[in-house]
Amino acid sequence: MYKVLALDLDGTVLNDQQTIHPEVKQAIREAQECCHVIIVTGRHHTAAKPYYQELGLTTPIICCNGTYVYDYEANKVLKEHSIRREDALDFIDLAQQYQMKLVMYETEAMTYSKCNPIAYMKALEKWAEQFPTQQRPKIKRIASFIELARTTQYIWKFVIEGQPHSIERFANQEWIKQTFSGERSWSNRIDFSAQGNSKGLRLAEYVTELGYDATHVIAVGDNENDMSMIRYAGLGIAMDNAANNVKQSANLICATDNNQDGLAHLIREKIQG
Repeated sequence: MYKVLALDLDGTVLNDQQTIHPEVKQAIREAQECCHVIIVTGRHHTAAKPYYQELGLTTPIICCNGTYVYDYEANKVLKEHSIRREDALDFIDLAQQYQMKLVMYETEAMTYSKCNPIAYMKALEKWAEQFPTQQRPKIKRIASFIELARTTQYIWKFVIEGQPHSIERFANQEWIKQTFSGERSWSNRIDFSAQGNSKGLRLAEYVTELGYDATHVIAVGDNENDMSMIRYAGLGIAMDNAANNVKQSANLICATDNNQDGLAHLIREKIQG
């Protein structure tokens, strides 16, 4: 019997309008009565919080592709493998040399440049404005990544954006490959966290601490950063909207994409029998 349900957010629980299908929401709420439900996301905890609250979850959340585990109830980081300050400063310098647009996820916020803004971060800011102040995701425009990197407690991950050939050249720098784990999040964007981080590794560690193993786990996702947890789980599920390589990593393909209620049917079938 499955004891843990690990769910990605974007492209999985969330539809293309960044909301949750009512049937999916209800199925996840029902699953919590007999299963440990945990969100495993590439998002910063502040950007996942509105959905966490909407789903009525009380478990910790795994954020930034396995970089850290955050407890909303206690408002604290439980475990982390963040980017070392020295590595972050060198990364920023190199990104500027390559003329990359940059996003830095730091302790309490997602930050981007006032001078060289990224369009999707502006859209994210607009999205965040719909939530009450106490629930609103923290997104900041800053003057200097270097200055912030020198003072913040944690640097969770970077996102670079640029021409596809430029970001490939950047990602293939030997120092980058040795120091960071890079995962493409869009055709012209790559996410970088500290080397060794992945959703699968952090989920496996978390599940072991619960007293379970992979055979007790269902993991559902749609993107390349979900492949490690899909492969780890006793039942790895890819959404119908997932890329082919993600589907090839899965034991099962959801009958519908993230805009429909196929995930709700699967949860009820596999968790509640």
